[in-house]
Amino acid sequence: MKEALEAIITSLVNEPSQVSINQVDGEKSIVFEVKVADSDMGKVIGREGRIAKAIRTIVKALAAKEGKKVTVEFID
Repeated sequence: MKEALEAIITSLVNEPSQVSINQVDGEKSIVFEVKVADSDMGKVIGREGRIAKAIRTIVKALAAKEGKKVTVEFID
């Protein structure tokens, strides 16, 4: 799951070396904290958050296959 998320985000940004994804495991859920360069934040979030919503949908679908709950947070 983390690898898929990383592949999606690095393909969107201009500075893939600045992409950082931190995985926080809870009892029933997983939280992915995504950090990108300030100049790339708009590309990852998209207009009215459409790209961010699409990324979250894809990751939640992957997590549903494994029976887990996932949250993706974009951190400044």
